[in-house]
Amino acid sequence: MSSRPGRPTRLLVAATCLLGLGGALTACGGSTHGHSTSSAKAAGGDPRKAVVDITAADGCSVNTRSFPAGALTFNVTNKDATAVSEVELQSGARIVGEKENLPPGFSGSFSVNVDAGSYTLYCPGAQQENTPLTVTGKSASGGDTATGTLLTQGTKQYATYVTGQVGYLVQTSEALDKALQGTDLAAAQQAYMKARPYYEKIEPVAESFTVGKDNLDADIDARTGDVPAAQWEGFHRIEQGLFQDKSLKDLTGYGSGLVANVKKLQTLTTGLAYKPFELANGAQELLDEVASSKITGEEERYSHIDLLDFQANDEGAEQAFASLQPALTKIDPQLTRTIATAFGSLDKLVDSYRTGSNASGFQLYTTLNDTDKHKLAAAVKAVQEPLSQVAGKVANS
Repeated sequence: MSSRPGRPTRLLVAATCLLGLGGALTACGGSTHGHSTSSAKAAGGDPRKAVVDITAADGCSVNTRSFPAGALTFNVTNKDATAVSEVELQSGARIVGEKENLPPGFSGSFSVNVDAGSYTLYCPGAQQENTPLTVTGKSASGGDTATGTLLTQGTKQYATYVTGQVGYLVQTSEALDKALQGTDLAAAQQAYMKARPYYEKIEPVAESFTVGKDNLDADIDARTGDVPAAQWEGFHRIEQGLFQDKSLKDLTGYGSGLVANVKKLQTLTTGLAYKPFELANGAQELLDEVASSKITGEEERYSHIDLLDFQANDEGAEQAFASLQPALTKIDPQLTRTIATAFGSLDKLVDSYRTGSNASGFQLYTTLNDTDKHKLAAAVKAVQEPLSQVAGKVANS
């Protein structure tokens, strides 16, 4: 994706802000540790505040399923569910707001501004993953439904999604760097797993910053053999030490280097503007990445957490598509329905491999058989083929 850097800006990495369409303007969230204020008390009977409790026994539950249009706040508490660490509010395939990094004992919140309509509260890994919600009343904004306006709104929404993911990437990379300076191998391995998905969701953006010998994607995500041995750094150099060598020895320099590079990425992505066809091409690139390295197990060759990366690529591609979906529905409704259905099938298949027995949240790739891999490859291809038409559709609209 070609893009234009804006002014360097520091993002509050404990929060995420997402831009929606047609009045769904802002979603920002933060987190705290412990229960000094109960989530029930935090709600206070306010119809614009929802209480979301995550438990091992009951999964993900919300105190009410109907809200008035406009500003809403979701107060989330993970009481004891080890398999769940995030909550998303979705409108169709689009993430309107989310709170991530909520292990047992942690609380957090996110706020959104939503139109009337149907939404889903999604808690991946929970006993009850999907809870339908209804927003009633007058929409926050009627919005301009012209195709060009919808495409512009979509690119702005996606830009803010990228900003949020890069913010989380900085936060989790700093946590990984800190863990590499300690003596707890298991903690460092888990920190590696927590950081990986945020890069995989927005990798095409990082790949766009390749000028001459300056390759930010390679600095962050090169695998062994991709670059000369003396230049190998980033996630997978750390992965080799943690999971193959099973040692923290000599990894501190790579941890600090990773933090420096993801902060550079944060600076470069702040204020970026995108073209609609770039979103379509980026979504295609993410699925190509799945087909070329995740399906083969080459990406995470030491940790074998390829399914975590697979899901992140899938989400990133789906968010790019969802940002274009309102406009694409006007341009080619049948193609839009075909892609949305294919993404739904892919999501369902990937979710079937979730497990609480591994810190990544997914089965290790080494446990999959050839039938599993063929099913995953077929589901990816079912999205790739129709998705390949989108760039041309939006570029010519």
